[in-house]
Amino acid sequence: MCAAYLPLGPRPVLQVHPQARILIAGQAPGSKVHASGVPFQDASGDRLRDWMGIGAETFYDATRVAILPMGFCYPGTGKSGDIAPRPECAATWRARLMAMLVNVKLTLVIGQYAQAWHLGEQQKATLTETVQSWRDYWPARLPLPHPSPRNNIWLKRNAWFEADVLPRLSRRVRELTR
Repeated sequence: MCAAYLPLGPRPVLQVHPQARILIAGQAPGSKVHASGVPFQDASGDRLRDWMGIGAETFYDATRVAILPMGFCYPGTGKSGDIAPRPECAATWRARLMAMLVNVKLTLVIGQYAQAWHLGEQQKATLTETVQSWRDYWPARLPLPHPSPRNNIWLKRNAWFEADVLPRLSRRVRELTR
């Protein structure tokens, strides 16, 4: 449906299982993930697994962790990084797949497109404000900045994130992946 708009062609990358108790709602795969076909198999995934306090074995166990980006395929690159996920993807598939995820107890909402869909009018004016208001969504949802190395400056400017949010996140993930 959107093949004509995808610079590397369609290659949906997602991980969904009805038993999953954690959902990672991200943006869209990057070029490295497109090449491997494995979600978050890049530096962002390394950091996200570290934030969650779990290893790859748990992370890639679909019965524990679902990974459902807003766009399933690599959308291409623009002036300041990857461009937005193709809108047809979420419009066509998201509600159907979300309906399958009946056991999800925690949704990690990564980035502005996922936050718009999952938080709706509860989303704040900026990503930082949304993440700062994490307690408003907890324990069912947790808005996160993208774990990309491109966000190192944001992480340094917002030391509260590592001190306050990440310990609670890893504790909650441990509870849900036992």
